[in-house]
Amino acid sequence: MSEATPRVAIVTGAARGIGAATAQRLAADGYAVAVLDLDEANTKETVQAIEGAGGTALGVGADVSDAEQVQAAVDRVAAELGPPVVLINNAGVTRDNMLFKMTEVDWDVVMNVHLRGAFLMARACQKYMVDAKFGRIVNLSSVSALGNRGQANYSTAKAGLQGFTKTLAIELGKFGVTVNAIAPGFIQTEMTKATAERMGIAFEDFIKGAASQIPVARVGQPEDIAHLVSFFVSEGAGFVSGQVVYAAGGPRA
Repeated sequence: MSEATPRVAIVTGAARGIGAATAQRLAADGYAVAVLDLDEANTKETVQAIEGAGGTALGVGADVSDAEQVQAAVDRVAAELGPPVVLINNAGVTRDNMLFKMTEVDWDVVMNVHLRGAFLMARACQKYMVDAKFGRIVNLSSVSALGNRGQANYSTAKAGLQGFTKTLAIELGKFGVTVNAIAPGFIQTEMTKATAERMGIAFEDFIKGAASQIPVARVGQPEDIAHLVSFFVSEGAGFVSGQVVYAAGGPRA
């Protein structure tokens, strides 16, 4: 990438957590980054962090499960930053509950954000990648894809993203587009903090308990995932596609 014409990346769910860390890492790598979140006002902190470090960023508000909003957001990014050739599908929500308590709304919200959102974003961005003969899509899955009590909706959505990843890798590979997925384990974010609160456990104790079960003896940080994203979107990762990496501090299968 030349400084005059940096490649453009879109990171969804980039107001905080893994998305914010990823947006900042890609900006440091030289990308112009569209920081996309449900409410544009919430992207301000991430945008300021990027610009304060000398990078280029644009805050964009959109509901990734809404086709019209997605198309408008991608059109705006293309007009203001340039054609997006890197897409990080990170936006996510949880609506945890045991199956007998789970409502249809709990199910639909999680499916719409994770699966419909990734589909709509990828569909809107792929033409720019095909035209450029270069593209990188990274989908954020989870170790929950392997099954997790109280997360029938979330686990199903995250497993679905892995199938989506492998299929897009097959369809788009001949156009110079790679598609990979990252399945994080326990990452210290506002989302995991909310889980601890819902369970009535002090967050520090929640972290300590999780770390005791992880081979590297610590929980993950958003930057751990951002570093892996940085590899997947690099020029050097052009022969790596259709893969799912479990970034969990130990082996998962």
